[in-house]
Amino acid sequence: MGRKRIIDYLMALVIVISLNFFLPRLLPGDPLLSIYGEDALITMTPEAKVELTRRMGLDKPLWEQFFNYLSGIVKGDLGYSYYFQGPVLDLLLGALPWTLLLTGLALIISTLIGFILGVESGWRKGRLADQGLLTGFMFLNGFPDLVIGLFLLLLFGVVLGLFPLGGAMTPYSQLTGVSLLLDVLHHLFLPLSALVLTEIASCYLLTRTTVVTLLEEPFILTARAKGIKPKNIRYRHVGRNSLLPIVTRTGVRLGRLFTGALFIETIFAYPGMGLLIYRAILGRDFPLIQGVFFLVAVVILLINFFVELIYPRIDPRVKNNAY
Repeated sequence: MGRKRIIDYLMALVIVISLNFFLPRLLPGDPLLSIYGEDALITMTPEAKVELTRRMGLDKPLWEQFFNYLSGIVKGDLGYSYYFQGPVLDLLLGALPWTLLLTGLALIISTLIGFILGVESGWRKGRLADQGLLTGFMFLNGFPDLVIGLFLLLLFGVVLGLFPLGGAMTPYSQLTGVSLLLDVLHHLFLPLSALVLTEIASCYLLTRTTVVTLLEEPFILTARAKGIKPKNIRYRHVGRNSLLPIVTRTGVRLGRLFTGALFIETIFAYPGMGLLIYRAILGRDFPLIQGVFFLVAVVILLINFFVELIYPRIDPRVKNNAY
């Protein structure tokens, strides 16, 4: 990877940090009102309000708040959440594993199923199976994350009662070992299914389009002329080359998954980054809002960075100096 691309990523990080600081402060509402409520503010003395504002650092000029924010990032200090009354970094580290579990499994499952179905559908272009899959996934692709999540929650959680309505595990159950794992998977099933359903359609459509295009390439026609088995052509030739756009879009898909997790985790009360930022926005908790978006932006930038590093290894036609 060239020096220019590294500089581009650093500039993107600087822009993200700047937007991350200023955008939360454009939200309407008073942080004190969100945290303590209108009744508490009415009975609170002006001196107490001034003291609370000082403790939150909201009495300082905006440029000084921004400087303190930057120095805190350099030191690994993301601030103090005045809504949850705890260090932002501790809150993020508590919520991040649940989000990584949810989004990571959703990415793997949706990619595997979408890729296999896309290859099989594109290979059978125009047949009944292809038409059925294409119609179904185009229909599914039109539904937003929120609608799919609510539908699964109402059907399997409320009506059928097969899965819990929220949380990541049964509280106060004191489960251990295999029982704990099964309990976590039981709570994970609905939010994971919602994320997979929202992501699998795009992976399928991209793979199918790529397969249909590749089937007309000269090297595929040559492989068929040589008498290579159709199964080998389908996956060793067509399937392998179909992976390239999937890998390229991994960073974009992860950004979409994190955005989808924001809504899914809120719907299912799943204790990940999405639910955390939802509560932070309601409470106008600037440090926590900044911490969540900063962490998500850094993760997405790092993933895109590593995708660009491994892409030339997947496609030898791409050279490092092209980046």
